[in-house]
Amino acid sequence: MNTIKNFIFTSLLSLFLILPCYAASLNEAIHVLQKDWAIANYETAEKDLDKVFEALTLKAEIIVKEHPGKAEPLIWQAIIVSSDAGKNGGFGALGKVKKARKLLIEAEKINPDALHGSIYTSMGSLYYQVPGWPLGFGDDDQAEKYLQQALAINPNGIDSNYFYADFLLDQGKKKEAQDYFNKALAAPARSERPVADKGRKAEIMAKLKSINI
Repeated sequence: MNTIKNFIFTSLLSLFLILPCYAASLNEAIHVLQKDWAIANYETAEKDLDKVFEALTLKAEIIVKEHPGKAEPLIWQAIIVSSDAGKNGGFGALGKVKKARKLLIEAEKINPDALHGSIYTSMGSLYYQVPGWPLGFGDDDQAEKYLQQALAINPNGIDSNYFYADFLLDQGKKKEAQDYFNKALAAPARSERPVADKGRKAEIMAKLKSINI
């Protein structure tokens, strides 16, 4: 009985997540992915994460196919795939982050400045969070390079400052990290992304609380 219920839940969830993306304009499609990712990332129960991200990944793949040659859907597919890896882990996580990096490289070739430097924010976050050789491609020098590129494009953004701060904290540079976390907190609100802003600010506050200077 539980197997049948899970199948029905997954089927309905997939249908609900996929339907809005057909025939949508590029801006509408990206907004849908941003909204659904924020709900998946910040408001979904742990027991449902695997199913929700599976459906959201499928939706992103469809939107990429509907908008060929555009960087923005590729970036969001990469964000969703890497978030899935981070939330659900498991043996497939490394394959997912490698796929995310490939998608970001493809997006960079199309438009490196797309979505206010999100390519470099996402790439930098991958490089400092993924294990280094021989397990993965992690590299702190590359991470810093990408994160600084993101800040050059979007110096006042909440995400660009958050991920650079988190990288600095990972490097043990607490004071510098604190400065960038505070700058992220002061970033202009994104009226079209209230759930994402609320979730990110909660992460920032937790990081600041953990810093003991």
